Amino acid sequence: MSAPARILIVEDKDSLRTMLRHALEREGHVVAEARDEPEAVRLLAESQPAVVLSDLRLPKGDGFGVLRAAKDQDSETPVIVMTAYGSIEDAVAAMKEGALDFLAKPVDPDHLLLLVSRALERRRLLTENILLREELAVRRGAPQIIGSDPALRKVMASLQRAAGTDTTVLIEGESGTGKELFARSLHALSPRSHAPFVAINCAAIPETLLESELFGHEKGAFTGAVARKLGKFEMAHRGTLFLDEIGDLTLALQAKILRALEEKRFDRLGGTALVTVDVRLVAATNKGLRAAVAARVFREDLYFRLSVFPITIPPLRERGDDIPTLARVFVERFCRDLKKKALAISPAALEELQKYRWPGNVRELQNCIERAVILSDDDTIHPRHLNLSFQLPQPGEPEVDPWADVDLSGSLADAVRRGVAEVERRKIEAALRESGGHKPRASELLRVSYKTLLAKLREHKID
Repeated sequence: MSAPARILIVEDKDSLRTMLRHALEREGHVVAEARDEPEAVRLLAESQPAVVLSDLRLPKGDGFGVLRAAKDQDSETPVIVMTAYGSIEDAVAAMKEGALDFLAKPVDPDHLLLLVSRALERRRLLTENILLREELAVRRGAPQIIGSDPALRKVMASLQRAAGTDTTVLIEGESGTGKELFARSLHALSPRSHAPFVAINCAAIPETLLESELFGHEKGAFTGAVARKLGKFEMAHRGTLFLDEIGDLTLALQAKILRALEEKRFDRLGGTALVTVDVRLVAATNKGLRAAVAARVFREDLYFRLSVFPITIPPLRERGDDIPTLARVFVERFCRDLKKKALAISPAALEELQKYRWPGNVRELQNCIERAVILSDDDTIHPRHLNLSFQLPQPGEPEVDPWADVDLSGSLADAVRRGVAEVERRKIEAALRESGGHKPRASELLRVSYKTLLAKLREHKID
């Protein structure tokens, strides 16, 4: 007998639903009941069942809607559909949409228990496989992704499913959410983990050098090319190539990357012979690539080639329960790195951390904690060590008119000049906050030279 589990029954006939419930409860299972699709959707979120058993014909909605809702919540949830003898084709259609099996009415209780037992065993094996792969990845030194938020768990489940394939993955998320960390985890969990993981930030390299960085060049290809250079595609042979901020690529480079993906070969700059590579591509962006496609600054064919398996990383403000866990991990890490005694985080400081909206996401939290560990002069981190003066409006708070305090006096040119200066100052201060006061990193975030940043700091009198 399989271990007791939570089962959701979706059936509008009270007598049949009661019979199914009694049969399952005799085996020790916990049963939730719904009469139609809307009620089932609500219970899916509340009870998170291990198996769903649903009739295909319902008074409101249908079993296909229940099936899709269950798969949207967790694509590995086994769904068994029930149908009358005359509607077997409906059951076949449901299985094509992802149902695990079907039961013909009238339902045989023994057959029901057999199918439920099989579904639970399949779910157990999938979970066990994921855990084994995670354990193997940890032994190989895979980066750990910290957090237990449901949105993060859903991302990790998607990552696990993608890892076993060679499918191109597009990781989307705001700046600072840790897209490269997820890409490295994907590589570590994949069959390519023994081969190189090669990363390149497409926004951090000048356009004139990026093609050479990606595809390499031959000696004499351009002024200064004194020797042959291998590109990132070749370095990642049999492994994973991670292209961060792929939305910043020029259309010409997008075309060459698309050809390399489709043909698995390319030519170096200045070269005549084609280079063949076996590379799994993972791309990341903090921009809306769909909008970029609509604006014709990103190729539609490359977008569809990249987004075979899209994964969206939730921002930190949507993972509020993970903030204390992450903060404590960072405190422990920086105390160790800085050779300081162990520090605690005061309840007031934890409250401040959870109230803050974290526009710079996990990267900003990490920088904040590093600064707090350095500033702490006793055994506890207090709110004064966090420097969280930049607060965004909390949900439900009335929005402040951003133009209320803008000085619009004088000529149009005067008002524009003051407005530009204010925006520039605020943007620089935000970059400094996100980088934890590290000016070279802030210049990278602003995409300006370090020299330009220093000049701007003097101009705006920013310490």
